[in-house]
Amino acid sequence: MAKKRKELPLLESVLITDVAAEGKAIAKVDGLAVFVPYAVPGDVVDLQLTRKKNSYAEGRVVRFEKYSENRTTPFCSHFGVCGGCKWQQLPYSEQLKYKQKQVQDNLVRIGKIELPEITPILGAPKDTFYRNKLEFTFSNKRWLTEEEISSDREFNQMNALGFHIPGMFDKVLDIDKCWLMDDLSNQIRNSIRTFSLEQGYSFFDLRNQEGLMRTLMIRNSSIGEWMVIVVFYEDDVEKRGRLLEHVAAQFPQITSLLYIINQKANDTITDQEVLVWKGRDHIIEEMEGLRFRIGPKSFYQTNSEQAYHLYEVARSFAQLTGDERVYDLYTGTGTIANFVARNAKEVIGIEYVEEAIADAKVNSAINQIENTRFYAGDMKDVLTAEFIEAHGRPDVIITDPPRAGMHEDVVNAILLAEPERIVYVSCNPATQARDLNLLDSKYRVTRVQPVDMFPHTHHVENVVLLEKRSKD
Repeated sequence: MAKKRKELPLLESVLITDVAAEGKAIAKVDGLAVFVPYAVPGDVVDLQLTRKKNSYAEGRVVRFEKYSENRTTPFCSHFGVCGGCKWQQLPYSEQLKYKQKQVQDNLVRIGKIELPEITPILGAPKDTFYRNKLEFTFSNKRWLTEEEISSDREFNQMNALGFHIPGMFDKVLDIDKCWLMDDLSNQIRNSIRTFSLEQGYSFFDLRNQEGLMRTLMIRNSSIGEWMVIVVFYEDDVEKRGRLLEHVAAQFPQITSLLYIINQKANDTITDQEVLVWKGRDHIIEEMEGLRFRIGPKSFYQTNSEQAYHLYEVARSFAQLTGDERVYDLYTGTGTIANFVARNAKEVIGIEYVEEAIADAKVNSAINQIENTRFYAGDMKDVLTAEFIEAHGRPDVIITDPPRAGMHEDVVNAILLAEPERIVYVSCNPATQARDLNLLDSKYRVTRVQPVDMFPHTHHVENVVLLEKRSKD
């Protein structure tokens, strides 16, 4: 017979004291740390524990006894359900304060290194409609909110086009208005949903792997170009054509209308053939007079305006005079490499994804940049002593790794290369701090600049300058 789960307690009049990892708030109850979503320091709440371990617990707010003075009204109707923008209840100035604290705490607690004074965080110019890329999922299993369930209404239409519910891989919240991207994105998505419902098109069933409409990606650029990629599961020529013609006719702003037939088990498109229905197979982004070609599989920072400020910080930290050889690690489509090339003697970019390296070379060519070279391969396999000997020791290394940070072999290769300066751009201050600790034997951190790329989330970018220690 199955063991009956012990019912967890309801905690009353609990004071929320701080913000913790992953955007959750934290309270201390009898010495136990309790992590709570969608609460703000200063709130006094009743908490229903949902999980309890020896060292911590998790809970959800069932009643607000007192609201914090450091609280604002969320502006999105989907707040608290879709799983995104979890800090909408925090004023933006407070969000920046906690992001600054997150960087400080990670560098001190994990890095355990000597630090300069951390420069105040660079806030985003816009805290809504700032993204240039969103991905949506079609599903025949629409998520019903608590209000809908308690309404006793019958729901015969269960199709949705929106975002996955956290922890529910086959459930999707139907999104009416998302505040992350220019409102044309909402118009395009809602029009595609309405047309698909009116035409009786089937929405994807993830468990049974069937249905016509699978996913939707929308991208735009700061110069007003738009890309729409509709991903179908079933290969129905007639239905596909009707939908894409409808989209093209309704939205002449779209400069790149693409589609994919994806019949594999997962939604990734990196291994899929992308077909052009109308327009070009790419859009163009501009930054400081440079033009960057962005395809459906290209990586580009999702906040175009703030990306420019991020790269300005990185270039400033690099202190280039025109005589330096720069290694740009994890170069992606060569955005940073091309951005700093005019200030360097040579820039060598390395990236795992071959398609990204192809884009990087194109981006150099269309900007008539001739002092860049790009190489594809796993960073720990490419950046070796032999590579450094063949291509020359770098004077400056700029590294912008994924959230997992740098492999220890890469750190060791950097220590072997001994550049005068390292500019470390990170989207995860925790793994950045770990890597800084590994570099500490030869380098000291001299500047730290947090940059907010993603308002209303707990995510923060951080740029660190490391300078080689003198040998005496």
